Amino acid sequence: MKRHLLFLLFCMLFSMLAIAGCQDTIPHQNTLPGVDIEETGNKGLENNNTTLTATKETFGDWEYTDDGTTIAINKYTGDATTVTIPSTINGKPVTSIGNYAFSNCDNLAIVTIPNSVTSIGVYAFEWCRNLTTVTIPNSVTSINSGAFSTCTSLTSVTIPNSVTSINSNVFRACTSLTNVTIPNGITSIGNHAFSDCYNLTSVMIPNSVTSIDYWAFFACRRLTSVTIPNSVTFIDDGVFMQCMSLTSINVESANSYYSSENGILYDKSKSTILCYPGSKSGTFAIPNSVTSIGYSAFSYCSGLTSVTIPKSVMSIGRFAFSYCSKLTSVTIPNNVRSIGSDAFSFCSNLASVTIPNSVTSIDDYTFEACHNLASVTIPNNVTSIGIEAFSACYSLTSVTIPNNVRSIGEGAFGYCDNLYDVYFKSVTPPEIGYNAFGDIKAGARAIVPAGATAYGEEGSMWNGLIVTYGQW
Repeated sequence: MKRHLLFLLFCMLFSMLAIAGCQDTIPHQNTLPGVDIEETGNKGLENNNTTLTATKETFGDWEYTDDGTTIAINKYTGDATTVTIPSTINGKPVTSIGNYAFSNCDNLAIVTIPNSVTSIGVYAFEWCRNLTTVTIPNSVTSINSGAFSTCTSLTSVTIPNSVTSINSNVFRACTSLTNVTIPNGITSIGNHAFSDCYNLTSVMIPNSVTSIDYWAFFACRRLTSVTIPNSVTFIDDGVFMQCMSLTSINVESANSYYSSENGILYDKSKSTILCYPGSKSGTFAIPNSVTSIGYSAFSYCSGLTSVTIPKSVMSIGRFAFSYCSKLTSVTIPNNVRSIGSDAFSFCSNLASVTIPNSVTSIDDYTFEACHNLASVTIPNNVTSIGIEAFSACYSLTSVTIPNNVRSIGEGAFGYCDNLYDVYFKSVTPPEIGYNAFGDIKAGARAIVPAGATAYGEEGSMWNGLIVTYGQW
C-alpha cells in the first residue's frame, strides 16, 4: 500500500509544478524587434581549423540560438493566445523549436509552425493547457519526446507524412484529444505516446508501423476498437492496458507475428494471450493452445466474473488479472510455474484462490488489496513470499506458512485487518521483512511447532506476533 501513497504524492507534486506556468519567462518586450546578444559560446562546430560559434540572442518575444546558418527557438517569452512562429530571423531560417520552448504557456491557444521548421524539441509545448489548435507542416521530420504532453485542450492533431516516428509521451495526457491521424510513413509508436488520452475514441494504425512500445495507449478509456496491420512485428507490454471501453482488437490475417480471435489479441501461434478487451464481461475460457498469460492480459476487465485457465498454461504474467473487480474465484492449474508480480492485485472481490504445488515463489504484490480474500492455500514448495504479496487482504483471518518458506517480504501481510492466526510449519523461523505482519488484528498469534524456541518463548513477541506453541 505504501507504493500507492508514494504515487499519489508524486501526482500532487507534478500538479503543483505545473501551476508555475510561464511566470518565470522574460517580460514581453514592447520595443521594435531587435537583436540583443546575451551570450556567445563555442558549440564545437569546427571546419578547417575555423570554429563556428552559436550565439544566444533575443528577437521580440523570442529567445533563440544562431549557429551562423540556422535559427533554433529556445523560448517564447510572450503571453499571446495566438502565435505564429517566424520562418526567419535576421534572414536566417528557423529550423527547430527547442526543448521546453513553450512549456507551461497557459495563454497559448493557437500556434502555427512555419514550413522552415524540421524539428520540435523535447516537451516543447508541454502543459500548454489552453492550446486547442496546432498546425504542423510537412517540413517537420522529428517530433521529440513529450512535445505536446498534457495539452489538455487539444482536440485533434494531424501528424504530417514527413514524420517517421511518434516518440515517447508525445501526446500523453492530451485529455481532450478525440481523434488522431497517423500517416503512412510512421514506423514506430513510442512508449506512452497516447497514454491517458481519456477521450480518444478511434485511432488508425497505418501499414507502415512495425513497433508499438509499452503503454502506448494506456488508459485511453473511450477507445473502442483497434486494427493491427500486417506490418506490425512488435507489440510491447501493456499497450492497451486500462482501455476499459475496448471491445475488439483485430489483427490483419497476413500479419506474421500476431493474431486475433473474437476480438482478443494473441501471438501468431495463439500460445500467448496478450490482451482481452477491457469492456468484455461475463465468463471466459482461455483456449487450450495457450501456455502463457501475458503482461496485463486481463487487467482492468471490470466485467469479467470468471475465467478458466487450462492445464496448458505454465506462466501468468505481471498484472495479468489486476483490477478485475468482479472476479470472485480462480483455480490455477498444476502446470503453472510462475506467477508475476501484481498478477491478481486489487481483485477486490476475489474470495478464494488455490495456488498449485508447481509454484515455488509468490512474487511482490501478487494478491495485494484482494479485500474479500478469505482463504488462500500456500503450497509446500513455496520458498519465498514477496513484498506486500497479501497486503490489505482485509478478510484473511488465518494463513499457514509452509515448511519450505525461507523469506517473507516487507509488508507481505500488512494491513490484513482481521488476520489473527499465522501458522508456521518450520521449526526454523523464516527471514522476515520489515512490517511483514504490521497493522493486523490486535493480539495476532504466531502458532509454531511445539518447542520451536527459535521463535522465542511462549507468550513472547516475535515480529509483532505473540508466540504460541502448537501441537505438531
